[in-house]
Amino acid sequence: MNQRNAVIHSTGMYAPSRVVPNSYFDELLGEDVSSWLEENVQIYERRWCSENQSTADLCIEAAKEAMERGNIKPTDIDLLVISTDTPEFVSPSTASKVQHLMGMNRAGTFDLNSACAGFVTALDLAAKYIRSDKQYNTIMVIGAYAMSKFLNMSDKKTVTLFADGAGAVILKAEKTEDRGFLTSQLITRGEYYGYMGIYAGGTYMPVSKDILDKKDHLLKFVTKFPKELNPEMWSMMARTMNDRIGVTPDQVDHYFLTQININSIWETMDILGADRSKAPTVMHRYGYTGSACIPFALHQTILKGKIQRGDLMYFIGSGGGLAFASAAFRY
Repeated sequence: MNQRNAVIHSTGMYAPSRVVPNSYFDELLGEDVSSWLEENVQIYERRWCSENQSTADLCIEAAKEAMERGNIKPTDIDLLVISTDTPEFVSPSTASKVQHLMGMNRAGTFDLNSACAGFVTALDLAAKYIRSDKQYNTIMVIGAYAMSKFLNMSDKKTVTLFADGAGAVILKAEKTEDRGFLTSQLITRGEYYGYMGIYAGGTYMPVSKDILDKKDHLLKFVTKFPKELNPEMWSMMARTMNDRIGVTPDQVDHYFLTQININSIWETMDILGADRSKAPTVMHRYGYTGSACIPFALHQTILKGKIQRGDLMYFIGSGGGLAFASAAFRY
């Protein structure tokens, strides 16, 4: 008898219209950063919000596309989960605002923050809601990022890499053994919590004039991460999923990995002995979009017709904390 499972029904994405080329930073910082960005991380441009755009605005546009592509009405959504570490407010949730503005008046809502591992974490959580509770049949998961609002324009370690956008995935309940959610894993390496983040604005460091003067309310790389950390963790998590579902790396059709560094993606694929072409990359024209980058890569790959029914997909994300999340789905 077929079991109830969560399947990927439709996707959408939105990137702001403002294109920021590398040449902008050459002028801003007074030095050639274009060459390093293009040669080392293959970022050529990115999208930033306009002055009047916020995280909720990005979410709404991505949600509209996912609903249109899936023939889903706002009132069909049972639960809306937004993964972001650049929220609309400290409180209430970004999801509550998006729910209201989108007319999703039947949907429960909450935000989830595990930094850039958030989208995969939310996808995992949403799948488990569907699998365990029959009142949830249609769940929208959005990964959203408006990090340009938190950038120090004189800090070349951050200002050149980070960008804005939102990606949406609608999961639906289906009785099937042929596709849908397969397995997942969450890992945190909490010893790295102080390496990178936005450390002011919460209860530990409330905003004050001194905080603003020091720019502690903006994104900071405090300590350099070991460069081998992501490839080691990502490949380990992929192998764990291989063992659980009984496949080899070459039997995985698509690897959707956090898009922070193309070299980390390639190194992971090399460790696994998998073809690099199985790991789509989107940072070239969108920069690093945090929780949005994995749904960006998924959506773009679907639009290109490169994903077929039955394809095995791995989602592996990582972000500040350090948080890591993986999930396997058959399309």
